[in-house]
Amino acid sequence: MKSIIEKYGHKRITVVEGGVTRHRSIFNGLKIFLNSKLSSCPLQKPEVVIIHDAVRPFVEEDILLKVVLAAKEHGAAGAIRPLVSTVVASSVDGSLDHSLERARYRASEMPQAFVFDIIYQAYNQCSDYDLDYGTECLHLALKYCKTNAKLIEGSPDLWKVTYKRDLYAAESIIKDNLSQQVCVTTDMKEDSMQLGFLLHETLKSQVKVKGISVFLCKNDNCLQNILRQCYNFICINAKKSYFQEIQELVDIIENASISVLHPVVLISVYLTASENMSFSNGIEELAGIKEFAREVEKKNVLVYGLLIHYIKDDPKLQETINSAAAIISALIKDRNPELIGQVLVA
Repeated sequence: MKSIIEKYGHKRITVVEGGVTRHRSIFNGLKIFLNSKLSSCPLQKPEVVIIHDAVRPFVEEDILLKVVLAAKEHGAAGAIRPLVSTVVASSVDGSLDHSLERARYRASEMPQAFVFDIIYQAYNQCSDYDLDYGTECLHLALKYCKTNAKLIEGSPDLWKVTYKRDLYAAESIIKDNLSQQVCVTTDMKEDSMQLGFLLHETLKSQVKVKGISVFLCKNDNCLQNILRQCYNFICINAKKSYFQEIQELVDIIENASISVLHPVVLISVYLTASENMSFSNGIEELAGIKEFAREVEKKNVLVYGLLIHYIKDDPKLQETINSAAAIISALIKDRNPELIGQVLVA
C-alpha cells in the first residue's frame, strides 16, 4: 500500500494496519484519530467520518456529499440500493422457510458516514462477537448509540467488484469514463485548421463525448484549462516537425501528472495533400513513431499514428474525415497498448 501511495503521489494519507475482520479493521482506522502514537503525523479528530470499501471503486462525489450532510443531521447515514433478487430463508433440511417482501427491503451499500463520536462509541461498546461476525456499521450505531441512520438512495455504480468477471466490467467502465472528453490540437497551417474543425464537428456527431476542445496552438495556458479532465489528445499536423510538436505535448502531459493514474491516449494525425506528397512518402514520414511510442509508453502515454491522405476540395473529403473519426473513436475507447506506434490510414 505504501508503495502505491508513493508511486501515484497521493498526499495526506495515513496507512493503518487492518484487522482480521471488517469491523476490526474499521475500528483500527477510527482509533488512529485519538492515538497520535499510532500515526507518524498526528491527525485531528474529524466531526464526520466516511467509511468506504475499495471493492466499490466508482463512488461519485455527489453521494459522498449526501451521506456526509445526512450524517451531520441524523448522526449516521448510508447508501442503499433496491434489491434485484428476492431474499429467502431456508429451513434446516434445505427447504424454503419463508421469503421477504422485496419491495420493503433495500441492499445496504457504501459509502456510509457517521458523526465521529457516535461511531467510535459504538465500536468501543460492541462485543467481540460483533467485531468478528458483524458486517453492518449502521447497525452498530443503532444498537449501541440508538442512532437511526438516514438511508440515501445510491447510484447503480455502487456495485461491488467481487468476481473475476466483475473486473472486465470495471475495466469497461473506466475506459468509458476516460473516453468522455477529447482535446484536439492543430498547428497554425490553414489545412490543419480546416481539417481540425471538420474532425471536431464529425466527432461531436459520431462519438459520445462530454466535450471536445479545439486549440489552434499548443499553448500551455490553453491546455492547462482541460488537462485535469482530459485523457485523450488528437494532434493534427501538416508540418515535417510534427515529432517535435508531439514531444512538446507529451512534456505538457507529463508535467501536469495526468498520466499518473490512467493512461493518456495521444493520436498523431498527419495530413498529406496528394498534390504535395505521395501516399508512400506520408507513411515514411511517420515511420519513426513506433520507437517514439515505445519510449513514451514508459510515461503511461499511448501514442498512435493516423495518416489522412486527401485531395483539396475533394467532395469525398467528408468521407475521409468520417473514417478518421471512426478510427479515433475506436483507439480512444479500446486504449490497446498493443497498437502503440502503429500507423493507421483514413
